[in-house]
Amino acid sequence: MFDINQMTADAARSRGPQGMLAELDGWSVRKAEEMAREEGLTLTEAHWEVIHLLRENYRHHGLAPHARQLLGGLEERFGREGGRKYLYQLFPRGPISQGCKIAGLPLPPYSSDLSFGSVE
Repeated sequence: MFDINQMTADAARSRGPQGMLAELDGWSVRKAEEMAREEGLTLTEAHWEVIHLLRENYRHHGLAPHARQLLGGLEERFGREGGRKYLYQLFPRGPISQGCKIAGLPLPPYSSDLSFGSVE
């Protein structure tokens, strides 16, 4: 028999709102590559550097209190490569929104605001 409640619960366990992985342990390189393909990206070493940095930051500090804080840290780290412009070349839908999604991480607050024409 079809059970909508079970189906909804199963979907919530695998991916949360906005397509993010609901369980961090469910992330893998293969899963990241699959999600990147869904986003129209082919992951390069440059992408992986950002993804691993996002995951390492989350592991050490937990969820950032604000997306701007996380973006500022990324801009500082990748300043020589071009900072924000470089990060948006890698992740056109946003280094925080798209980067966290592929990294299997929850979005920090204020990652997107659809009322202001966010790219999400």
